[in-house]
Amino acid sequence: MITISIVDDNGGIRANLEELLNKTEGFRCLAAYPNGELALAKIPANRPDVVLMDIKMPGLSGIECVRRLKGLLPDLPVVMLTVFNDDENLFQSLKAGADGYLLKHSPSEALLESLSQILRGGAPMSPQIARSLIEYFRGQDGRPPVVNPPEVAADQLTAREQQILDQLTEGRSYKEIAAELKISIHTVGNHLRHIYEKLHVHSRSQAVMKHLSGSR
Repeated sequence: MITISIVDDNGGIRANLEELLNKTEGFRCLAAYPNGELALAKIPANRPDVVLMDIKMPGLSGIECVRRLKGLLPDLPVVMLTVFNDDENLFQSLKAGADGYLLKHSPSEALLESLSQILRGGAPMSPQIARSLIEYFRGQDGRPPVVNPPEVAADQLTAREQQILDQLTEGRSYKEIAAELKISIHTVGNHLRHIYEKLHVHSRSQAVMKHLSGSR
């Protein structure tokens, strides 16, 4: 059973998401919060497996809520679920520690699969968002990077850590990385913890962003 908490100021969207989750086998809506302040106060004591987070809310924004939640619970998976597909909201969300970024008009099946994927070590994104991210780091728009350059030189990562980071950047899950490199999922997790420490990041998406920005 995957438990999900929803943070969204739109009552209709909260109700629709709750209904979808609770009627789908293997999922349960643990809680639904109308604002970031309440979510920040309640989630640490009533922790779900995954948080679905809106961006634009009165008071505390979803991006700031993610940043503060990650400060309290670094390994809590948070997926942004928003109508905004612009680069600024995308990059600010990932910099804050979001583990995925989905658009609200995503099909229900895609949303449910994304929630399962994130617990398997994936970093779900709507196709439009993934294309935007790839195009950005390929330099097609000609703008300077929004993210900061890597704080650790590539040669400070071991060869195995670099392999795993490369696999992570390709969107592979922990299970897929373990199979490809013929190591256990537990070993993958240990290597990723070392990578996060060296790169000073707290999520897969932040690690991928630093890796991509350093390879431009």
